[in-house]
Amino acid sequence: MRYGVPAGLAALALGLVAALAPPPAAVAETPRTAAAPAPFAHPGVLSSRAQLDFVRTQVQAGRQPWKAAYDQMLASRYASLSRTPKPREVVECGSYSNPNIGCTDEREDAIAAYSHALAWYMTRDARHAKKSIELMDAWSAKIKDHTNSNAPLQSGWAGSTWPRAAEIIKHTYTGGWPNQGRFATMLRDVYLPEVINGRPNSNGNWELIMMDAAVGISVHLDDRASYDKAMALYLGRVPAYFYLASDGAQPAYPPRSSIDTRGELIDYWHGQSTFVDGLAQETCRDFGHTGMGIAATMHVAETSRIQGRDLYPQFKDRFRHALGFHATYELGAPVPSWLCGGNLTKGIGPATEVGYNALHTRLGITMDNTRRLTEGRRPAGTENHFEAWETLTHAENPN
Repeated sequence: MRYGVPAGLAALALGLVAALAPPPAAVAETPRTAAAPAPFAHPGVLSSRAQLDFVRTQVQAGRQPWKAAYDQMLASRYASLSRTPKPREVVECGSYSNPNIGCTDEREDAIAAYSHALAWYMTRDARHAKKSIELMDAWSAKIKDHTNSNAPLQSGWAGSTWPRAAEIIKHTYTGGWPNQGRFATMLRDVYLPEVINGRPNSNGNWELIMMDAAVGISVHLDDRASYDKAMALYLGRVPAYFYLASDGAQPAYPPRSSIDTRGELIDYWHGQSTFVDGLAQETCRDFGHTGMGIAATMHVAETSRIQGRDLYPQFKDRFRHALGFHATYELGAPVPSWLCGGNLTKGIGPATEVGYNALHTRLGITMDNTRRLTEGRRPAGTENHFEAWETLTHAENPN
């Protein structure tokens, strides 16, 4: 069988994965539903004020890797002060962005607004704050809908990035933003309805990205009910996306989905029938989509921590194994025949910085392969969807 494996090899594989990871943590993973904080912390989407202050200090002092990461961002087209926004009333995105009617423009304008917001915070150059506001205002004045099959995912990509920019500008720039209420209405009426109910039968990166957006939007809107709903969906999806041996003989079924037999589950895991610590639902699809799932997962965990509930101690085994497993093969380890038929499509993207910082810098977990991958690819840039400048914001950030 293509995905079958003799018992001896399975044991060897499990031993190999165990050898690649640190010893098991003493604290068991015990996720629970979390109530929204009262009040929300601002700025509080992906980066806190303390985190931003740390980065600003490093950049101003010319320290590495932050200065190189900042210079990379500032030299990109996203941080250009001459950038012209390209808003549309309706953004139409099909599968793999075909058709692509405003999809790339929307995502890139959101990343640009975030880039300028970060540049404002690092330099206090008001030109960057004004450009960020210009981009956000242009879209809030025009967009009304997302259509076609990728509408929820597109809404997740752009909808996770806009609040990062808006949080920094609204809560740190004192030069005025007259249309911030209209921008909030855009998030509430155009983006939130597309993402808040998740997508239980789609590949898991969809729902994780959608919850990244929903959580960030909820923080910016001070919307406790939406925050609670999004966090509940996230807490159910994470164990169904990253496998741990403690889950049992197979991964958890994705909550609320129509998948309820082992055969359907194996199909959903892209034919993989041998499960080891750190394997993800999309590992055998490709590392690109898996990397997006990893990044979104860590983004929500980071925002949750800022808002008063630290998920990392509960999920640290699941997170460290997921990062370490994929880093090992991304770095070039031979692929065994029991894993995805011996073939992996690599290209994880800039997905590891936030999780590595949380687990290694703050919790002190040794993660050699994740460290090699993360440090070897610094400064992490952007893949033009929703990951952007995470070496700058999260490398060795103790806050």
